[in-house]
Amino acid sequence: MKFYRLEPVEPVEPDALRYKGEINATHKWGLPGVHCPGCGATWSNGTDAYPCVELSGLPDAKALEEARLEEDFAAFERLRERVRPLLPAGVPLWPGTKFGPLVGSARGSFGQLFMQDPWTLLIRREALEPLQREGIQGLTACHTQLRFRQKQSPELLELQLEPRGLLHRECIPPDRVEPCGKCGRFGFSLPKKPLLDWASLPEHLDLFRLANFTTVIVATERFVDAVRRLSFEEVSIRELPLR
Repeated sequence: MKFYRLEPVEPVEPDALRYKGEINATHKWGLPGVHCPGCGATWSNGTDAYPCVELSGLPDAKALEEARLEEDFAAFERLRERVRPLLPAGVPLWPGTKFGPLVGSARGSFGQLFMQDPWTLLIRREALEPLQREGIQGLTACHTQLRFRQKQSPELLELQLEPRGLLHRECIPPDRVEPCGKCGRFGFSLPKKPLLDWASLPEHLDLFRLANFTTVIVATERFVDAVRRLSFEEVSIRELPLR
């Protein structure tokens, strides 16, 4: 089985893209950033999101609507544990993790798949069902709250991607292989030649993000083959080596 990184298409010329949609939106809720008493870093992971997770029933939902820094790490931990039961089992919850639908505006034309940034993948409703019929596993599609300027607008869904696989330790600086034991931060730049850790890759998902570098979205060969058969060409696909 081969694995690939999905990224936004970078046109050779500014007007070369067939679809020119864009969105200005953010998720409804999010954990605060922190100043970690363990590693000393002040940080927030704004790329990991669970758009299908609804927090409106939580007493602390209002406090999670605005991006902020929580200096009291114990207070952050209490918020995190109140949210945890709503998440898929076994996923980490870093500072800055987002929840709920994308809320904002959208305009322009959109292909079957859409990536405005490397860590978010949207899909049109009519493109989701063909992928499901192809037997692609782990396609959790979540509603968005996007306001379109034009009358003829698509239904865009956000795919909820779990952090499950890892970059191999051989491509990571030796002092950054293990995360901070307090806040979970790895704190390294994406290697120039990313190498996937074969043993860490999930068997039940065809689409996921890397747990130790959440801006990287990874797809299996099954997903890529299906996308190519269906002529979904709105994302860049690059094979990642394994070890």
